[in-house]
Amino acid sequence: MDPSDKLLHRLPTGTETTPPPDRFTFPFYYRPHPLATAAAQDLQAHLQSEKSWKFDFGLKESGTGRQGKMFGVLVVRDGEGRLGYLAAYSGKLADSNHLPGFVPPVYDLLDISGFYRGGEAEINEVTKELEALRARPAYKEAKETLRITHEQAKEQLTAERQAVKAGKKRRRRLREEASHLPAGEIEALEKALAAESIRESYGLKDLKRAVEHRVKLAEEDLARLEAEIAATETRRREMSASLQERIFTEYAFLNAEGKSRGLGSIFSETVFGVPPAGAGECAAPKLLQYAFANGFRPVALAEFWWGQSPGSEIRQHGQYYPACKGKCEPILSHMLQGLSVDPNPLLVNPAQDKQLRTVYEDEYLLVIDKPHEFLSVPGRHIEDSVQHRLRNQYPEATGPLVVHRLDMSTSGLLLVSKSKEVHKKLQRQFFRRSVEKRYQALIRGKPEGVEGYIDLPLRGDLNDRPRQIVCQIHGKTARTRWRIVDTDAATTRVDLWPVTGRTHQLRVHCAHPEGLNAPIVGDDLYGEPGDRLCLHAAWLAFVHPITRQRMEVDSPVPF
Repeated sequence: MDPSDKLLHRLPTGTETTPPPDRFTFPFYYRPHPLATAAAQDLQAHLQSEKSWKFDFGLKESGTGRQGKMFGVLVVRDGEGRLGYLAAYSGKLADSNHLPGFVPPVYDLLDISGFYRGGEAEINEVTKELEALRARPAYKEAKETLRITHEQAKEQLTAERQAVKAGKKRRRRLREEASHLPAGEIEALEKALAAESIRESYGLKDLKRAVEHRVKLAEEDLARLEAEIAATETRRREMSASLQERIFTEYAFLNAEGKSRGLGSIFSETVFGVPPAGAGECAAPKLLQYAFANGFRPVALAEFWWGQSPGSEIRQHGQYYPACKGKCEPILSHMLQGLSVDPNPLLVNPAQDKQLRTVYEDEYLLVIDKPHEFLSVPGRHIEDSVQHRLRNQYPEATGPLVVHRLDMSTSGLLLVSKSKEVHKKLQRQFFRRSVEKRYQALIRGKPEGVEGYIDLPLRGDLNDRPRQIVCQIHGKTARTRWRIVDTDAATTRVDLWPVTGRTHQLRVHCAHPEGLNAPIVGDDLYGEPGDRLCLHAAWLAFVHPITRQRMEVDSPVPF
């Protein structure tokens, strides 16, 4: 290991005989290699020891309750073939991008000598200029003058129109009263009244022109000042766009082949077209960038959460998590080019050798007992599913067949129709929430109490699909009833009744600190990976859409 590089740490004693992996970690779905686990534990010991910097991870009762942080370790080989590891944290830590023992950011936006700080200072000066323009007495006076001019014009025109209306009414009355006069006098009166009417009409038109002229002058005075403000706003917007474009260009990432690519170029090929906020600040890109820039060969990667759980996404202290999809997948897809990487397990059909068991069947519908790791409907990369197999098994069936879905990793009862009409009637029961479902789960830990309700609204994590997060503002209502079945030293078996049917509802409600605070055993998204997700749809009750009889079906829990 290169002793001159202070950021390259020794692996703990006892790892000398641990063989390294044949391929690098697939970062979006993995179990940490023992070398990466040892490196992570070494870093965690450092986080618990006295350090030159301080940060409240919210782990102590006396703490201020600050949120935890995602950390990463990268096991690497140096130029001599010796193993060591690099450490990184996502974003900033203790208000710093540079802490002893951690790799630096790919590009340091906090560097006072960098172009970003200089550009930011220039933009701030234009912002001050803009604020001064908006605060000028002349600008405020021009706005007030225009307001008063509009009000006066409206009042004057209203008064003049009322006077014209009153004059017209008066002339009508005079004509009526003069009906008994001689013809000569009536003719003279008519001429006088007509002349009066013309004078009033021209008077109204003259007043309109006068007030419109005053309004126009006031509008022009204000427009000149607002044009100056708009030009300054445009200048600031163009400066910001130019600075952002330079960031996207110079914020560049190396890959294993030594090729560099800017952030903007990487995300130009995504659906959004531009990088999301915080892209490139996660631990994994930092680690790989430092390794490639300094001649180290990546061997294994692991990222873990350290500290208090956040309020929305599921992050448990000390647990390992894959890289996020929204921010990291485009970047890492570039950075890993040239490395031999573990295959993506999500592209392998996990149901290839598994069979569906029919629990109930008649001429209208059937209930299937779905194994775990088996898609309900065809996925993006895998067609094999309950829907696909039953379509082949029942070629005469019409409609979508599968009435509701279970997560691929969840096993248990799935209701299937044989016709479009039956499907429609069964779905109506789901929409009305008259279908009863009971799941059983094995969770890691013991919740408080023996039964209760969980009410935590959920929405998709836009930066890390298909993960769901708790969101009080934009989340959809999600409610779950639960009850403990039995418990042992490490796990608890619970029955779960979903009142609503949101994506990953039971998994999030079990894992979230405001839920049961106990992830389901084997939950690779919200807990720790295992042999299987211990969640099973064990009981289903519904009204038969044709016979109108109440149907109850159950399935033995396989774990």
